This record gives sequence, C-alpha cells and structure tokens, in this order.
Amino acid sequence: MNRTIRLSLLFVVFALLTATGQAQSFKAGAARRDVTPREPVPMWGYGARHDALSQGVLDPLYAEAIVIQAGEQKLALVGLDLGRSPAEASLQRIRARIKAEAGITHSFIAGSHTHHGPVLELTDAPGKGKGRFDAVLRYYQQMEDGIVAAIVEANSKLTPAKLAVGAVKLDNFNRNRHTKIEPKPSDRELGVLRLDDLNGKPIAILVNFTAHPTMISAATLKFSADYVGAMKAEVAQATGANVLFMQGASGDQSVNDFTSKGYQAFGQALGKEVVKLAQSLTPQEVKQPALQVREERFTFSSRTDLNNPLVRSLYEKAFFPELIPNYVDEYVEGVRPRLTVALLNGEFALVGASGEFFSNHALRLKKRARVKQLFFFGYCNGYHQYFPTIEAVAEGGYGADNQVAPAAVGAGEQIMNTALTWIYQFLGKIK
Repeated sequence: MNRTIRLSLLFVVFALLTATGQAQSFKAGAARRDVTPREPVPMWGYGARHDALSQGVLDPLYAEAIVIQAGEQKLALVGLDLGRSPAEASLQRIRARIKAEAGITHSFIAGSHTHHGPVLELTDAPGKGKGRFDAVLRYYQQMEDGIVAAIVEANSKLTPAKLAVGAVKLDNFNRNRHTKIEPKPSDRELGVLRLDDLNGKPIAILVNFTAHPTMISAATLKFSADYVGAMKAEVAQATGANVLFMQGASGDQSVNDFTSKGYQAFGQALGKEVVKLAQSLTPQEVKQPALQVREERFTFSSRTDLNNPLVRSLYEKAFFPELIPNYVDEYVEGVRPRLTVALLNGEFALVGASGEFFSNHALRLKKRARVKQLFFFGYCNGYHQYFPTIEAVAEGGYGADNQVAPAAVGAGEQIMNTALTWIYQFLGKIK
C-alpha cells in the first residue's frame, strides 16, 4: 500500500472518529433577555383588573434560555417571567425562527405564572385588540424577538458540559389552596438540573418548583416576576450560573409564606434551598448522551359554551370584551392542550403541558414513571386553563368548575397517561 493511500485511509478513519465523537457529545449553553413591556399594557392574571393598563415596573421580566445538545439532537428550555407561555401564533413563529436560525426543533417554552405580567391573548383584528391595544400587539413582537435572541445566543454558547440532577422535599413552602378533604395533596418537591462546563464553571441551573407566584396584590399595576425573580437573583448571585425557573403543576398550589415578609423574602428563602441542593450535587460527564422527544395536541369537548351570548357576556364583564373573542377562536375546535415529553440520557423525563394542572397529576406521574427524575412543567407550549383531577371536579370549587376548567372531565388524566406511555416507550419497555 503506497503512502498516498495510507494517508487517505487514515484521514477517513480520523473523520469518522471525529464525527462519531461529535454525535455522542453532550453540550449546553445559556442566555437571557429582558422581555419587560416598554409601554403601558393590560395585565394578565386577575380578572378584577379588567383592561386597566400597567403603571410601571417593580422588577424586570426575563426570558431565560438553556439549549442542550445530546448527540445530534438539540432541545431549548425557556423559562419566562410571564403568566403563561406565548399564544399559539407567537409560539409557532418563535419555533419557526429557532429552527431556521439555530437548527432547534424541540422546545419547552413555559411561563412562571406570575400575575404581574402582560396579557398575551390579544390579536391584530378588530374587536380582538387592534385599535384599542396596539401597544400590547407591539409588545408581542418584542417578546418574540427576546425569546428567540435568548435561545439563539444560548445555542451559540454550546460547550461540552457535565450534568447533575437532584431533588429534595420542602415541607413549608407551598400548600393546597383548593381541597377541603384531608390529606391535601401538595407537590413538595424542589427539583434542580445543574449544568457545568468541563472545568467545573457553572453554565446554568434549572429550578422546578410548584406554587402560584401571586404574592403581590392585584391592586399593584406594576410588572414583577414575583417570588420567582427574587429566587433567581439569589441563586445567580451565589453560583454565577444562569438560572431558569420552570413552574410545576400548580393549579391547586399556593405559596405558604412562612416568612411573612413578602415576595422578595420568600424568593430569597427558596433561593437558599436551591443553592444548598445545587451545591450538594456533583456534575458528571455524560457517557451516553441521548434525547428523545414527542409532542402532540389533544382535542377535548368544552364544558363551557362561549358561543352562548349570555355566557360570553358574563365572561366579557368578568374580564374585558376584547379578550374573550380570542378564547372563542382558540376553542373553536374544542379545547386543544399540547403535551411535550422528552427523555434525556435515558434517565430524566421532562413533561410539559399547556395548562394549570392540579398537583396530584404530577405526583402520580412521578410515582408511576420510575425514572431517576421527572420534571413537570405547567403553562408550557400554550395555555388551556385549569386541568383538575376527577376527584377535584367532583368536589368542585375554583379551578375545578367549568368557568375556568373548560376541558372535559378526565382530560388531565388522559394526558398524564399518554405522557407515561411515551416515557415507557422511550425506555423500550412498551413497543
């Protein structure tokens, strides 16, 4: 064999090995953008405000992004200091842009559920926002640009990474606000996903916790991330990492403010628990990186007839007239929640659902899934209001009645069973 042929063969072998090494790599990057509205706009979360405009800022709202690459697959995780994830049209524009600009097909884009963010449902049509609320329509472009920029920057910072995942139970940070039946279910789990570079420098910390960020009075018409912002600031200062918050199944979960000193003190106390947990973990290099993702939308009949003029009038009075037609449009084919499920490295499940799921949904799924860690993300990739358990519907009350939980009874259980099936399929336990 002559020297030229030997060199050619060595080059081919080297190229194949290099390609294989890249395919098996595990990388991560993180970035954030300020997505606070620049103009006064209607605020999200409390119907009693109706269409009252915002009057300034208590603390900024951010889009925090982590991009993970496992082999050749990429996943974007985005935590927003907003009441919900972007409306469907915005979500699809964002996803199209990150696919085109960063090659990212899969994403979990979720709101923290702060009640001090902007309304996200209005659209550029007469009677649905156009003309009266042009400022909020301009904001949607700003929001989309901010989310995309955070993801694209995070993707540009992809670097070989180490990973650690852990969880602890926190006994006094949240409570069940719905049921009167004992024992009251509450998801006490604080989950953390920690990413470091290969030199041990922090890249990002993902925090998964369950409690409504509703500690600031509805009368306060200023933007705020609520306790979540204070928590993220505490963790970032202590660790130097980008900090992303993903809300859990908090449909029936409120903060248990044991500090009695407001949202900042509570957030700082939660942040200290996050730091303690994150620093107890030892990130390891990922030997067999893998990412499997599946997403579908469901269709359920609605328990609320928004086409009934009397029902529609009541909702318009409870909120404001321009808001309700957009919900009518969203539910024209029934209530269509989205489920997104990922299995990372064959060990860690990520489950995102587009609504306010009661905590027992997540508690039962975590117990049944039998993976090392399951993260449940509510308000994710859409928003379709409350998903109570069947028992909660039978008990009744806010969050369980059809006024704010339009999806058919049992919808939440069906979605969770589907998530469980997909996880076991990813694991190769179900064909």
